[in-house]
Amino acid sequence: MITASNVALSYGKRIIFQDVNIKFTPGNCYGLIGANGAGKSTFLKILAGQLEPDRGEISKGPGQRIAVLNQDQFAFDEYTVFNTVLVGHKKLYKVMAEREAIYAKADFTEEDGVRSAELEAKFGEMNGYEAEAEAAVLLKGLGIPEEYRHKKMKELDGSDKVRVLLAQALFGNPGILLLDEPTNQLDLRTINWLEDFLSRFQNTVIIVSHDRHFLNQVCTHMADIDYGKITVYVGNYDFWYEASQLHFRQKETESNKAKAKAEELKEFIRRFSSNASKAKQATSRKKLLDKLTIDQMPTSSRKYPYIVFKPERPCGDIILEIEGLCKETDGVTMFKDLTLTVNKGDKIAFVGANSLAKTALFQILAGEVQPDKGSFRWGVTMKHAYFPKENSSYFDSDQYDLVTWLRQFAPPRTDESFIRGFLGKMLFSGEEATKKTSVLSGGERVRCMLSRMMLADANALILDEPTNHLDLESITALNNGLMSFSEVVLFASHDHQFVSTVANRIVEITPTGIIDVMMQFDEYLAMKDAEMAEDNQTRKAA
Repeated sequence: MITASNVALSYGKRIIFQDVNIKFTPGNCYGLIGANGAGKSTFLKILAGQLEPDRGEISKGPGQRIAVLNQDQFAFDEYTVFNTVLVGHKKLYKVMAEREAIYAKADFTEEDGVRSAELEAKFGEMNGYEAEAEAAVLLKGLGIPEEYRHKKMKELDGSDKVRVLLAQALFGNPGILLLDEPTNQLDLRTINWLEDFLSRFQNTVIIVSHDRHFLNQVCTHMADIDYGKITVYVGNYDFWYEASQLHFRQKETESNKAKAKAEELKEFIRRFSSNASKAKQATSRKKLLDKLTIDQMPTSSRKYPYIVFKPERPCGDIILEIEGLCKETDGVTMFKDLTLTVNKGDKIAFVGANSLAKTALFQILAGEVQPDKGSFRWGVTMKHAYFPKENSSYFDSDQYDLVTWLRQFAPPRTDESFIRGFLGKMLFSGEEATKKTSVLSGGERVRCMLSRMMLADANALILDEPTNHLDLESITALNNGLMSFSEVVLFASHDHQFVSTVANRIVEITPTGIIDVMMQFDEYLAMKDAEMAEDNQTRKAA
């Protein structure tokens, strides 16, 4: 259990939250949600004791250990992978290190014997004898090969480092587990493993995540940071969304009714206050107006961009034909003899373990990279727009503000008011539209790239991991925009809900070819699980 009592935090005149009183109890998993900049990661740091609030205090149950997902990928570069996991339980790791040092001595004294007995007792109390086995299970579940375990962390790539640091946080059955974006850089199999782990975890979990499906799978409660406070809802993300929308509509209806009543009373008073026969009634209504309370609708920090793709024309009969496409990158085969026909209405999710293969395919289809072999042909009616996973090359100039940057992708002679209006819909209003493109955040760049795509009026959209860097509100807006789009979409994403609600066809790129199925994503996953179970049964029987 961990409790926040009267916690408040401000940056200058900006109130992040105030008078926060929450008790997070064991056996529950809380999703901490809010708009970008609302203070989610900041609140986690306050709970972890890494940041002091302006006032208030954090308390936890006696003897409970807090584990935090470390965001610094370089903090343990000189540790082995195995020791990085074990150091997640600092007290246990300290006991292990001292215990090993004593047993390594050439001259083992009587004093050493007494101390080693004390250490063995502590070691047993902290389940030290199971520590290495537990660490091995965590690393395996998170996809770290056994041969990596004695490598130093500096030898691993960023994705593997993230997995090891996640294992570190999960290690040793912490009483309170704080996870900030734990699914970043995880594939679907590993995310499923983490979902299963957290569903069986008996202590307190608090998670910040932009993955709606993950929040729906693991969370029992949602803690919503908005309006300068934190409100806890029972249920998962979908339940919170429906409940919060209903609550907002009710407040809006009540406020509108009060305003309408006030206007009615004011009109009566204006008309009849000087009329002797109606003066008494006017005075009575003046008293009613004075008593009427009109609550100002609070301003939410949540803002949804307007993401709508409007094709200039519908697709013709021929959309896209790919024949025998081959590509190698740095001597590694991305795909070989890839043959595919895209049809009207297809919304294809490209999946597979190798994200570079998907990126290479999209770059070829967008005309940015040449294939090694094979060919592809867009139909004559087709106009495509491309969203690249890496977009820094589009923003490397200091000479552009947002208006100037977006104007280059708009039709000729488009006036500035149209560009500013378009940027406003994408949450760049007022002075935001004059920001230099070189200082934009990751999420702002993504919104700019989506604006560029919308101005293309294309009937085929190619999107490579478009939800990266977006907050939940922007992901929801993009999700809805693609669901409503009537033409062709080719995309890759690690967001389960995004894929399952947009795609009607799945293409998996494997080292030996492609698997092409016309089905929903969840059906595809069920098919893969059934195939894996059948393979396991066959191996056992052999």
